[in-house]
Amino acid sequence: MDIKKWLLAGVFSLFAVAAAAQEMREVKIDEVEVNARRKLSEVGVTRTSLDSAVLRDNVTSSMADLLAQNTTIFIKSYGRGSMASASFRGTAPSHTQVLWNGMKLNSPMLGMVDFSMIPSYFIDGVDICPGASSVNVSGGGLGGAIALSTRPPEEPGWGLRFIQGYGSFDTWDEFLRVDYAGERFQSTTRFSYTVSENDFPYIDYQDPTLEGTYPRKRNRNGRYRDLHAMQEIYWQTRKGDRFGAAVWFVSSKRGIPMLNIDQRESGRARNEQTESTLRAVASWNRVRSNAKFGAKAGWIYTNSIYTFEGDNGNEALMEMQHAQSIVKSGFAEADASWFPNEKWMIEGSLSAQLHSAYNRERYTKTHYDKMRAELSLLAQAKYRPWERLGIGADVRWESYGRHVCAPVPAGFVEVILWPRYNLLLKASVTRNLRFPTLNDLYFQPGGNPDLKSEKGYTWDGGIEWSVRKRWFDFSADFTAYNSHIRDWILWLPTARGFWTPVNVNKVHSYGVELRGKLALRFGKGWTLDLNANWSWTPSINYGDKKSWSDESIGKQLPYIPRYSSNVVGRLGWRGFSFVYKYVYYSERFTTTSNDTDVITRLGSYYMSDIILEKLFRFGFGDLSVKFCVYNLYDEAYVSVLSRPMPGRNYGVALSIAPRWGSKNHRSE
Repeated sequence: MDIKKWLLAGVFSLFAVAAAAQEMREVKIDEVEVNARRKLSEVGVTRTSLDSAVLRDNVTSSMADLLAQNTTIFIKSYGRGSMASASFRGTAPSHTQVLWNGMKLNSPMLGMVDFSMIPSYFIDGVDICPGASSVNVSGGGLGGAIALSTRPPEEPGWGLRFIQGYGSFDTWDEFLRVDYAGERFQSTTRFSYTVSENDFPYIDYQDPTLEGTYPRKRNRNGRYRDLHAMQEIYWQTRKGDRFGAAVWFVSSKRGIPMLNIDQRESGRARNEQTESTLRAVASWNRVRSNAKFGAKAGWIYTNSIYTFEGDNGNEALMEMQHAQSIVKSGFAEADASWFPNEKWMIEGSLSAQLHSAYNRERYTKTHYDKMRAELSLLAQAKYRPWERLGIGADVRWESYGRHVCAPVPAGFVEVILWPRYNLLLKASVTRNLRFPTLNDLYFQPGGNPDLKSEKGYTWDGGIEWSVRKRWFDFSADFTAYNSHIRDWILWLPTARGFWTPVNVNKVHSYGVELRGKLALRFGKGWTLDLNANWSWTPSINYGDKKSWSDESIGKQLPYIPRYSSNVVGRLGWRGFSFVYKYVYYSERFTTTSNDTDVITRLGSYYMSDIILEKLFRFGFGDLSVKFCVYNLYDEAYVSVLSRPMPGRNYGVALSIAPRWGSKNHRSE
């Protein structure tokens, strides 16, 4: 490792010397104003799309960090290099549906997605659809849906970008992307490798000494290694058909950090999670003057192994738990859209998934081996009778196994009040549902085959507007929502020593979301971009007192903050950029009774990161140096009970993007 550090330092030094000699060039172009009519597919929809600049800023981060810093979604993180799940509007992580290029990524066993395992470098587009807006994306999104996508390269010819990063706690990041774009054929190859000792120091505020001070400890058993590789190819025929295929391979080996209340010495216990995943999806699209058609097919294979080794009494480690899960999922979808005229849009799709799940614990001999088919049919219509009025309706039918679910309808309406400033009112309403996962039904011990599907009723309404002038862009929206979910599935302890899922009678989630963006363009190359989000998210249990603790009735659900906010600001000037990121979460409770005990209450916290970057443009390509400070104010915080989190830490990255020939190729 020492040799690698010195090599990286040498590269930075040579790069700095070369950069000092470069000639600064500035090219001015005439202002171009573009006005576009709002798409019919967007009528009444609440959608947040993260642009390429946001993804580029977070290229060395996971999708969990990107969502926490740029959206109103709450990210529940178990620590650096550990699982991170997403929660929409006070709902559970399993109520968030996640798709990649149209294929659902949610585990059929757990029902959720680990966003710490999705590098931002592998994603080109992120669309966030809360509430009713998720119905035309996927079923089961009681909270919402997140659609991740990759896209073919746009610049013609060859492109390459390599990023070498190094950070605190002996963390190394390597990223590589190779693009080719011809007239009809495009290809993208991506590679990501991250390894970290993850042995950060922290102050344990839950374990005071006899003198009343707090001991300083180190994160134990936290080392991780993640490898990602993706290959994409695209082909467009002369008749207008477009074919695409993407394959994504993941290999991960992660230690599960010991709790800060664990009194065992380092080396006396080891928890480890290894995972190998292969995802593949192929697509076909054809566009005609008033219609478009498409089809997709995909496959996911995941082999996950959890092991626990403990002291056998002779100062040696012995394996005591070995749980393996193998999941195979096949996917197919066909869709069509028809535009009879400029006022109407009619869409339909049919999708099918077949899941096979095998779970076994080696020593207790408990296991299950199940298969399940899931079908989903969607019909959608949007109509704009007048220029300022749009209405729409979606209906989705779903089935799982032998169960046929009731239809899921959704309605949308929007009214444009002031076209000049894109000021519009919008509202939506839906009835949604999510059926139990395979673990909910069959896990041993504890599975409950008598579980009902979760059912929700959600409405939201809001206002949005935008102003675009020569030197600034401003957009904002306000949304209020109200959601009632019945038969909420919750795992609770039993008198027999294990946990089992039950249907809670009712959960009421409601609140307000505010979003705003501002982009200023000053003279002499100065730019300022601001992106801010704020949310108020009460999520209250009104369950059946006979089946759930009386003390939990009328209380906020565990680990859901009532208030959260984030701000990202970027100041740029002639290749320099300074980025400030701020995230705030209010207090959270770890018990259903909302006990205010120090141990069961997680205090509010705010997190600040800064990034300083310099981009240099040479004739042979682009080079950039980035320096990052995470947790700038060394905040002591906890995201999940007894899971340590790092204090102030640092990172540095060098990015190289060569330019070949005379083609006008630019780095991402």
